[in-house]
Amino acid sequence: MGLLLILAIGLVAGVVSGVIGTGSSIMLVPVLAYVYGPKEAVPIMAVAAVMANVSRILAWWREVDGRAVAAYAVSGVPAAALGARTMLVLPPRAVDLAIGAFLLAMIPARRWLAANLIALRLSHLAIAGAAIGFLTGIVASTGPASVPVFIGYGLAKGAFIGTEAAASLAIYATKTLTFQGSGALPADDLLKGLCVGASLMVGAFAAKPFVLRLAPETFRHIMDALLLASGTSLLWGAAG
Repeated sequence: MGLLLILAIGLVAGVVSGVIGTGSSIMLVPVLAYVYGPKEAVPIMAVAAVMANVSRILAWWREVDGRAVAAYAVSGVPAAALGARTMLVLPPRAVDLAIGAFLLAMIPARRWLAANLIALRLSHLAIAGAAIGFLTGIVASTGPASVPVFIGYGLAKGAFIGTEAAASLAIYATKTLTFQGSGALPADDLLKGLCVGASLMVGAFAAKPFVLRLAPETFRHIMDALLLASGTSLLWGAAG
């Protein structure tokens, strides 16, 4: 029953992330943490995130900005590996608290970044990749943090979704390989991640027709609602 619930939410999360470019981890992590525990939730979500990003790349591959992806990934990949190793030594409750606090903090931070980060260059993407890559290694999702970075670089709609997905793929693939190399991703968790990822992929392809119809203000409201609900639920679970 737990897996069926996760798959159902994964399908919805795939549609949402396919429309706004992020948000699948925000929706799924609290459910995964409740069913499997926070320590298992992060590696499972890492596998699923790899598949979700692949689906968004396939949907928008013609509009992916290769230079932006390279600039972001060159610093983000080693930072993600370092962050993942840091996460493995943290106690489960600390992981829950870290993820929950991060998601809530991203509500005002996203608004501030969106208002101040304009006309970014490739060097700015490299700096952001290092910071966000490390945080992504520790927590399950930092998608809302990367949104204003790529939008500030001048990307929008399909170009934004495809490029952000390609850059995130490098980060999450590194994170997944780090977990696997450290023995934190057994075959059972890998299978769970593949199942969740499959539901995300289906949702992402179903979302493509809606992308051009989404107003920017609607995107911002959806993102803040997801952050608030998921962050609050994780903190509640950690405090219980």
